[in-house]
Amino acid sequence: MTSTPDLEDLFCVIMAGGAGTRFWPASTEDKPKQLLTLVGDRSLLQLAVDRARAVVPAERVIVVTSQRLSLAVRAQLPELPDGNVIAEPERRDTAAAVVLASLVVASRGGERVAILTADHLIGPTEVFVDAVVRASTAAVAVESSIVTFGVVPSYPATGYGYLRVDTIAGDDARPVRSFVEKPDLDTATEYLVSGQYLWNSGMFVFRTATMAAVAERHLPVHVEALTVAGRHAFSPSALAIAFRKLPKISIDKGLMEKHDAVVCIPARFAWSDVGSFPALADHLPVDHDGNAHRGQVQSLDARNNVVWCEDASEQVSLVGVENLVVVRAGRQTLVAPKDRAEEVKKIAPTS
Repeated sequence: MTSTPDLEDLFCVIMAGGAGTRFWPASTEDKPKQLLTLVGDRSLLQLAVDRARAVVPAERVIVVTSQRLSLAVRAQLPELPDGNVIAEPERRDTAAAVVLASLVVASRGGERVAILTADHLIGPTEVFVDAVVRASTAAVAVESSIVTFGVVPSYPATGYGYLRVDTIAGDDARPVRSFVEKPDLDTATEYLVSGQYLWNSGMFVFRTATMAAVAERHLPVHVEALTVAGRHAFSPSALAIAFRKLPKISIDKGLMEKHDAVVCIPARFAWSDVGSFPALADHLPVDHDGNAHRGQVQSLDARNNVVWCEDASEQVSLVGVENLVVVRAGRQTLVAPKDRAEEVKKIAPTS
C-alpha cells in the first residue's frame, strides 16, 4: 500500500521484546506472547504489523525486539526489509527501546514516530488508523507534545493503568493531567463514572525532534550512549556497549510522567492487552455451552471453559467441568480454574 500523503515522514515502531509467562505452556522465553497465534491464523506480532502497514508502507515499519527473539521475529515478518528488525542486546525496559527507535528513525530521515505495541488485540483497523492519523497531526500541531492513545473504558478494569484528563468526550487532543497506576475495583468504578479517565494503551506518537529534547532532559544517559551507537550505524557491537550503560526504567516513569506537554487522543477502537487465557474468551469462538475454544472441543455437561490448543486441529474432550482453563501446547498441558489461571507464572520455567 502507499501511505497517506500527510504521513510521509511517519515511521511505525512496534515494541516486541516482552517475555511474559502468563501464557505458559504456550509461551516460553523463546516464544513469548507476541509470537503466539492466540486467535485466528496470525500471531499477535503479525497482527500488529498488519495494522502498522495500514498506516505506512513496510519500509517504514520497524520492530524493536530482544537479541534472543530476533531470528523468530524475522521469520514471522518476511515482508519487512532487512534492517527493520532491531535487536536490543539486553533488556533495559521501554525507555531504552523508545529512545533507540527515535534515533534510528531520525537517522533514516523520519520526523515522526508512532510507538505501537506487539501483544494487544485492537480493532477495527480503520478506527485504529484514524486514531494514528489524528495523533500524528496533534504531534505537530501541539508544540513539544507527546501524544498518547487513551482507550475509552468500557468497564471498571483493575488490570490497566489510567490517564486522567478533563473529559473523555470528543476526539481532539487534550492534556494528560496525571498517570494513574492500576486501581482497585471501587476506584476503577469511580473512574468509569467520572468521565475523566482513559485506559493507558502504552502507545504514543511524537516528533523525533521533540523526543530528542525531552530525552536529553530526563534520560541523558540514554541519549548519550545511544547517540554514540548511532555513529557506528547502531551495529550489534555498538549497541552492546551502549546498553551496558543504560539504567533499567520504563518510558512512563523515566519520561512521560515528567514531561509537561503530554496530550491524549481518546481512541475509539476496541483494545485488550489479553493478559491471560481467561481473557481470550472474548475473542474465541464459543459453543452452545459457553466453552470458548481454539481447537476442537467435545463436551458433555461442561460449561464456561476456555480451551486453547496450539495445534488448532487437536481435540479436547470435557465432561462435567465448569470454569476451567485447558491449554495444550506441544507435549505440555495446563489445567486450572479460571480464577487461578494467572498463577501459572509461579510454575512456568525460567532460564
